[in-house]
Amino acid sequence: MNKSERALVITKSLNELYPNPPIPLNHDSIFTLLIAVILSAQCTDKRVNQITPLLFRKADNPKSMINLGVKEIRSIIRPCGLSPKKSESIYNLSKILIKKYDGNVPESFEDLESLPGVGHKTASVVMSQGFGHPAFPVDTHVHRLAQRWKLTNGKSVLQTEKDLKRIFPESDWNRLHIQIILYGREFCTARGCNGTSCREKPCLVLNANRKRPIKTKKQ
Repeated sequence: MNKSERALVITKSLNELYPNPPIPLNHDSIFTLLIAVILSAQCTDKRVNQITPLLFRKADNPKSMINLGVKEIRSIIRPCGLSPKKSESIYNLSKILIKKYDGNVPESFEDLESLPGVGHKTASVVMSQGFGHPAFPVDTHVHRLAQRWKLTNGKSVLQTEKDLKRIFPESDWNRLHIQIILYGREFCTARGCNGTSCREKPCLVLNANRKRPIKTKKQ
């Protein structure tokens, strides 16, 4: 089975499992989405969604976030981990949004990635889930499953992203990356499956005859 055939199996299976995949991080604006994605670094979406209601009740826009201050931001987001660095980034990017973008989140990869605490994956999530532009954010789930499904040999998430963009049509990217994340959490987890034991499609079809575990190349 070549990559194009695998892609068809994956798309069909995931559309059946998750016909209308929800955006994992709760938010009510592009600014709150940006902050939630920053908080999700080395933290589960579930934990982020437990923390952000309090944060966003106090500050759901750049001006309010600046008024809240680094110390208060840090005290609220501490359960997410990396709170000293994240609080500084959130405070400083809020200042930049006010000064340079009239309080709005910029709608381009270049401008987003210039903000403190915003890397390519975070920018990709905001561009796809916030602005609706085609993007293929690659987190650990997407990176792991792309290898298990023989769609990439890339050790880096950037290479995996390039490979997936070549294989799948652009119109599928925004929906598909969320579907893969949901599948990776529910069925084909990092420890619960190694490419030989998953009994749910698409793994069941793509790895039907596999005998040896698949070792994920970490970035």
